[in-house]
Formats: sequence, C-alpha cells, structure tokens
Amino acid sequence: MHQPRTFVDKMFLIIKGLAMGTANKVPGVSGGIVAFVAGFYEEFIYSLQKVNLKAFKLLFNGRFKSFYRYVNGQFLTLLIFGMLVSYFSVSKILDYFLEHKELFVWATFFGMIIGSIYFISKDYGHWNKKTLTWGIIGLITGISISFLSPAKENDNLFFIFLCGIISVSGMTLPGLSGSFILILLGNYVLLLVDSVNALYDTIAEVFQGDFSFTSNQERLDTLKILSVFTLGSATGLVTLSHLLGYVLKHFKDITTAVIIGFITGSLGVVWPWKRTIFVRDAMGNPIFDSNGDKIIRNYERYLPDLSTVESWWAILFIFIGIASLIALEWYGKNREKTA
Repeated sequence: MHQPRTFVDKMFLIIKGLAMGTANKVPGVSGGIVAFVAGFYEEFIYSLQKVNLKAFKLLFNGRFKSFYRYVNGQFLTLLIFGMLVSYFSVSKILDYFLEHKELFVWATFFGMIIGSIYFISKDYGHWNKKTLTWGIIGLITGISISFLSPAKENDNLFFIFLCGIISVSGMTLPGLSGSFILILLGNYVLLLVDSVNALYDTIAEVFQGDFSFTSNQERLDTLKILSVFTLGSATGLVTLSHLLGYVLKHFKDITTAVIIGFITGSLGVVWPWKRTIFVRDAMGNPIFDSNGDKIIRNYERYLPDLSTVESWWAILFIFIGIASLIALEWYGKNREKTA
C-alpha cells in the first residue's frame, strides 16, 4: 500500500512531472535523472511495471477503481499530467531561452547533472572490481554517444514508432537523453518541435471553433506522425520499465554503477561552451532540411573565456544548477523526517 499523499505532496509530484517533461525535451538532459535525484525513480519504474496483463483484465472487466489502485494511478496521473503541461508551457519558455540565452541554459543543466552525479554517488558504497568495470563501461558509452554525428530526418512511420520506443529511454534510464538520441536519429525537430507545435495549434484552433485543420494535409500528416510517435513512446515506456524493474531487483549495485558512469560520460553532451557545426555544401553554404532548419553535423566544444562577463554568468548558472539539486535533496530528507 502507498501512503496517502497530502495536497503539498500532490503539487510537488506535478512539479516533478513538469521537471521531467522539460528535461526530456532538452538534448543531453535525461528526465530519468530528475526521477532518480528526486527520489521517485524506483516507484516510477515499478508503477509502470504494473501496466501489465492483469491491469488490462481489470480495465476490460470494468473494475476501474481496482485498476487505478493496482497501477498506482494517482502517482502516474499527477506525474504524467505535469509532463504534458510542460510540453505546452515550460517547454515553450525553454525554447525561448535556448534561442536567446543558450549558454546559460546549458550551464544550468550542466550544474544539475554535476549535482545529480554527487547525489547518486555519495551514498553508493559498493565499489569493487566488478562494479568499477561496469561504471567504466557506462562512462565510455556516455562519452561515445556524445560524439556521434546526427542522421538525416526520416518520416517513415515504422521508423517514427522506433524513435518513440528509443526516445522514451530518457525517462527510464537516468543519463540517457531521449531528445539527444532523437537528434542522432535526425528526427528531433520533426518529433519534439514541429509535431508538438502542430498539436498545440490544432488544440488552440478547436477551442476557437476553427476546424480548418481537417483540410490541411500537411497538418494531418504531422499529427499522424505524432500519434505513431506517442504510441511508440507508450510501448517503450511499458516494455523498458519491465526490463529495468528486473535489472534493479537483481543487479541494483551494477545498475547504479553503470548509471553513475553513464551520467558522468554524458557531461560532454551538455558542456555549455560549444558551437554548432552545420552540414555544408561544396560552396560552404549550410544545407537545410525539409522544414527549413539547418542540418546539424555535430558540436565543437571549447574552453570558456574567463575575460568575459558572459562566461562568469554561465559559471554562476552552473552553481545555481548544483544548488537546485542540493535543495531537492534537502526537501527529500525533510519530507522523510516529517512522514
């Protein structure tokens, strides 16, 4: 049985959902890190595990209350509600700051990931030859992924479904950024920008009584792509949670070592000081995709220029990111004392 949640607990759970949804959209940042650091990662995984054959039997037999209790419905509903809200609110704000204050956004997330590494590592007392080996494997994997080059955009529906399964890994695997994987697959703009904006515009039009989108074939195609992507994400979320539930139960020490190594390796993805390298033609001009966006080849990382005020502001934002994780840990400890 799960302990009853107070109104404050419910509000914080929605906020955590907002944080997870926002993190999932940022390339290089994992929503799973939010769950891990905020202390609800295992409950999240085990709740998703409950979406199984027994749950569907309860649902199809009309035993809705039993189904809701069995899948830890209140927890999942509040968390997913927060994630959905983030895609139409916080994510929009984040998009603005990524466009206008990109360095400071990356600096904040860089600090948050440093804080999460500290948070996960500080109480981990199981380092030995075996776990250290797995930790190094996680580290090398994280570093390797950060230096891969993005592919071209692909709107094949089967591939979109696979993108959904793969991208949701960021919610279930701390350190593995689903949005960064989408960049590598070439479909980040299509699935997390264009599709979400198309859905947002459609909902706004429907509320205004405008159904003209039904004759807009491009909009309908984009919404179809989003539907397939969502189906793939839901499939991946449930299947990966079952696999992770088993791994956490039987190989928890090794799993934590891999996560620590992987998150540390992924720091290269969110290094604040970097330039975007675009694909160019023989004349040196950038090549655009079907949406009119420049095609990204990779990122060039460089050291900060400490003679500029902007660099010092970025360093300050790194510390703000670290402090936010410390504050989250403080909240978690105090909640346990008062529970």
